[in-house]
Amino acid sequence: MRTIYFILALILASLNMRPAITSVAPLLDTIQQQLGMSGLASSLLTTLPVLCMGIFAPFAAKISQKIGLEKAIFLSLLLLTAATAVRGITGSVIVLIVTAFLAGIGIGIAGPLLSGFIKQYFPTRPGFVSIYSVSMSLGAGIAAGLSVPIYNSAGQNWGFALASWAVLGVAALTFWIKLALQKRTEVTAAKARLPLKNKRAILVTLFFALMSSMFYSVTAWIAPIVQDMGYSKSTAAAMLTVFTFIQIPTSMLLPTLVAKFGRLTTVLVACSMLELAGIGILLAGLHPLPAALLLGIGAGGLFPLALMLPIVETDSPQEASAWSSMNQGGGYILAAIGPLAVGAISDMFGSFYPALLVMAGVVVAMAAVQLLLKKHGRAIE
Repeated sequence: MRTIYFILALILASLNMRPAITSVAPLLDTIQQQLGMSGLASSLLTTLPVLCMGIFAPFAAKISQKIGLEKAIFLSLLLLTAATAVRGITGSVIVLIVTAFLAGIGIGIAGPLLSGFIKQYFPTRPGFVSIYSVSMSLGAGIAAGLSVPIYNSAGQNWGFALASWAVLGVAALTFWIKLALQKRTEVTAAKARLPLKNKRAILVTLFFALMSSMFYSVTAWIAPIVQDMGYSKSTAAAMLTVFTFIQIPTSMLLPTLVAKFGRLTTVLVACSMLELAGIGILLAGLHPLPAALLLGIGAGGLFPLALMLPIVETDSPQEASAWSSMNQGGGYILAAIGPLAVGAISDMFGSFYPALLVMAGVVVAMAAVQLLLKKHGRAIE
C-alpha cells in the first residue's frame, strides 16, 4: 500500500477521536433543560467517555497482541461509530449515558494504538504525530462548531445532531477495513507490558492526566461558563469553536519544531502559562474571546507533545503502544475527575468562579510536573 493510504487512514481515524465528546458540549444546556439533568449528571456525558478512555486504554496493547494492530483499530472505530449513530434513535438519559460509555471504550482502545501505528508506518517521523493531533482537533472543532447549526436545521433535534457525526466513522471504516484484512502488525507479550516501574513513564502519565483534565474541563464547560457570564448560546458555542480550531495550527507546528530544534520543557511550560492566562481572563470577567484563544493555543501545544513522548521514548510500535496505553489509561482516569468536579463545584456554589480557581491550580501543578520531566532527562533536548 502507498504511504498516502496510511496517512489518509491515520487522518480519518483521528477525526473520530473527539466528536462524540465535543458535539455534546454546545448542546449541553439544551439537553440539561429538556431532560431535567443536574450539572453533575450532565457532566457525565463528557466525563464517562474520558473515564472509559482511561479504563480501557491499558487493554489496547493486549488486544493488539491478540488480533493485530490494524484490526484492533478497525473494531474500536466500528464500536465508536455505532455508539454515535445510536444517539439519534431516542432522546433519553439512559441512551446518552450508555453511548458515552461505549464511545469511550472505542476511543480508549484506538487512541493509544494510533501512536503505535505512527511508530510502525512512520518510524523515522515522530513529527507525524502532528497529523494525528491536527486531525483530532479538526474533528473536535467541526463537531463543536456545526452541532448547533445541525440541531437548528433538524428542527431542534439534538439527538439527530449528535448522531450525525457517525458519518465520520463510516468514512474511516471504509479505509480501515482494507488494512484490517490485509495487514497485521504482530505484538509480542513482552512488548505489550505496561511500563509500570519506569519513573519517566509515570511522570509522563501524571502530565497527561493534568493536561487532559484541563482540556476536557474546558471542552465540557467553556460554553456554559460563557453563558453564565451573560452571553448568548451562539456566542458561547463560538467560544468553544474558537478554543478548538485555534489548536489546529498550533498542533501542526509545535511537534515538528520541537522534533527539529528541541526546547521541549520550555515549550511545555510556555503552553501551560498560556492556559493559566486564559483562566485568569475568565476569572476577571473580561470578554471570553482572548481566553478561548489562549486556552486553545496552550491545549493545542500540550496535547501533541504529550502524544509524541511515547513515540520518541521507545524503540518499537509495540512499546509505543504500551507507553501510550499506560499514559492514556492512567491519565484519562484521573482526567475524568476534571469535568465532573467542575459540574459538582458549580452546583455547590451556584457559580463557576470557584471551579475556575481549581482549574488554575491544576495548570500550576502541570507546569511543576513538566519541570520534573526536564530534571529526569528527556529524549528531545
